[in-house]
Amino acid sequence: MSTLHADALAALESWTAPDGEQELWRLEYVEHLRSRPDGLAKACFPDHLTAGALVLNHDGSRVLLNLHGKAQRWFAFGGHLEPEDSTLAGAALREATEESGIDDLVLDPVPVHLSLHTVDFCNPRGPVRHLDVRFLARPSTTEEPVVSDESIDVRWFDVDDLPTDEQDMLDLIRLAGDRLRG
Repeated sequence: MSTLHADALAALESWTAPDGEQELWRLEYVEHLRSRPDGLAKACFPDHLTAGALVLNHDGSRVLLNLHGKAQRWFAFGGHLEPEDSTLAGAALREATEESGIDDLVLDPVPVHLSLHTVDFCNPRGPVRHLDVRFLARPSTTEEPVVSDESIDVRWFDVDDLPTDEQDMLDLIRLAGDRLRG
């Protein structure tokens, strides 16, 4: 994972956070990677990087979310980094493609949002913290999702009528929409 580690570190070191909280998390992620050569691996306990993408339609009016099988909540797509991943953006695209069933996603290679959250079901040793790096993706042509093994449901929602009021998701959707509208 050394190529991926170098890519993740470079991406986070060069990223301009949209606000003070995101900047503090960016600094924490960078320090984690500098101090932990294994900081991308799922086995890195209790913290490790994850990557994902929020999928918006062409004009940002709709968002594709998945009802996560283990968490039982609506989320953007994402997950653990794999040994075959060579870039953080590539890992996010892989996760979004696998979990949405949409094969022609186009990913903005610059992170849009960071989310630091505790996950109780990820590691048998106990709760872990996911240092999640989130990107923006859009379908090129196909917009029909397919439910994966990790999801209960995958569905498009109007950004003004979301199935969640979690501030973390609302912030991600707002920032991704801002990025899309440029």
